[in-house]
Amino acid sequence: MNQKRPTNLNLATIKFPVPAISSILHRITGVILFFAVPILLWMLQKSLNPAGFSELQTMFAESFLWQFILWAITTAVAYHVIAGVRHLLMDMDIGESLEGGRRGAWLVIILSAIAAVALGVWVWA
Repeated sequence: MNQKRPTNLNLATIKFPVPAISSILHRITGVILFFAVPILLWMLQKSLNPAGFSELQTMFAESFLWQFILWAITTAVAYHVIAGVRHLLMDMDIGESLEGGRRGAWLVIILSAIAAVALGVWVWA
């Protein structure tokens, strides 16, 4: 085994292609959603009675932190769904080429940015 082979362990110097960035973000949003499930279940449990529902409404109306948490979770859901649809299309041999993969990854990122802005308007309007 060649012990003198070059190694580059500095991730800041590695240039990732757009499909790799899209795939990594898809995995990250999956982890975010996994950790968001207890928060969402707590909000569901709170909203099942009228007093808890009005408490949640007040909490989201007055607290920037909870508004940000709601925006972050919904944005993660949007990205994960959009990237998941891309993966399903690739399973059906649509966008399997190198150029198709690049275009699909760019489309996922652009649609997710639009969704993030739209969700921000929805949460903070």
